Amino acid sequence: MDFTQVADTGLRPSRIGLGTWAMGGWMWGGADDDAAIATIARALDAGITLIDTAPAYGQGHSEEVVGRALSGRRERVTVATKVGLRWDDRGDVTRDASAARIQQEVEDSLRRLRTDYIDIYQVHWPDPKTPMEETAKAMDALYRGGKIRAIGVSNFSPIQMDEFRRFAPLHTVQPPYNLFERGAEREVLPYAKERGIAALTYGAICRGLLSGRMRADTAFTGDDLRSDDPKFQPPRFAQYLRAVERLDTLARERFGRRVIHLALRWVLDQPGVSVALWGARRPDQVDAVSGALGFALDDALKREIERIVDDEVTDPIGPEFMAPPLETSAV
Repeated sequence: MDFTQVADTGLRPSRIGLGTWAMGGWMWGGADDDAAIATIARALDAGITLIDTAPAYGQGHSEEVVGRALSGRRERVTVATKVGLRWDDRGDVTRDASAARIQQEVEDSLRRLRTDYIDIYQVHWPDPKTPMEETAKAMDALYRGGKIRAIGVSNFSPIQMDEFRRFAPLHTVQPPYNLFERGAEREVLPYAKERGIAALTYGAICRGLLSGRMRADTAFTGDDLRSDDPKFQPPRFAQYLRAVERLDTLARERFGRRVIHLALRWVLDQPGVSVALWGARRPDQVDAVSGALGFALDDALKREIERIVDDEVTDPIGPEFMAPPLETSAV
């Protein structure tokens, strides 16, 4: 496993991190806590030392599962969680990055995570209703008070990060980024690289689309967010599946690996990426991580990979559907 530095913090997490959104159950068709805890244990055994979660992942449930799983192992792990989304009794979510909400949420997260500090604390989404100065200063107070070891933001633009940094240090940024969703490389990743901000990118296998396990008849049930994801709807779904098939062939012919390994390696080898977050909720889903280690992609091969995607995906779309509206939403 490779490791990276988060500047000015002393944190040195693994370059592959475990994402735990699905462990919360919400928008992923339910939760299996025993499987989730076993998954976290498998990730630690595989050398992963960064665990990323959020209160909104199951209205606190994901954090509770992470806290249980890390009992007796807390010091081995860089724990990253988030703040700034509020939910009501119906589970409807709104953005709220006010100072009062941050002060309440950090205490709730510490309790659920069974810890007295958070390594990386991230504003989950920008909140236009709250002045950036208020949000940033509230985060800075937690940092100076020792409750958090690094300040991060998630889903922020460079302009929003510039405004945030007027009032507080900024150590990490978390954008979506994978072979099918490359918007971050236009501005966010160069911005982070130039300023020494660690980029913890999420969605490395694009909600399972790059796993190689999807088929044209794959169905999503319950509250699974992929039921509403435009990538998983016709006619786009067929385009993405053709790209995955060709990428899988390339991975097998060049490296004796599969598309899932190639997709993760591609993210890790992009300029400005510090950590690639790998979502999982079953132990077997962690096993593919090892296949992304021990090789690298040169520029010529990256261009070939990107040509395949451009050839097959003629109607691309980004992850915009996941953004919370200002009033009510999903994550």
